[in-house]
Amino acid sequence: MAITRFLRVASDYLARRKGLPVLIGVVLICLNLVVTFLPPWPAVGWLAETDLLLHIGALVGLMGVLLGDAL
Repeated sequence: MAITRFLRVASDYLARRKGLPVLIGVVLICLNLVVTFLPPWPAVGWLAETDLLLHIGALVGLMGVLLGDAL
């Protein structure tokens, strides 16, 4: 029941704001660029080496495009 209600609320929210996931993806990709220029602190160095924010941003952006077309 809780999962169904969450999905209903999330789909209603995203139906009104179709560009939000794409915008979040672009912000994450830009944040990855900033992280690569920071000093190699333990957490920042790991993020820069793995490009985690880049990959998450690309996935969120692509899912946003797909959801925007479906909703």
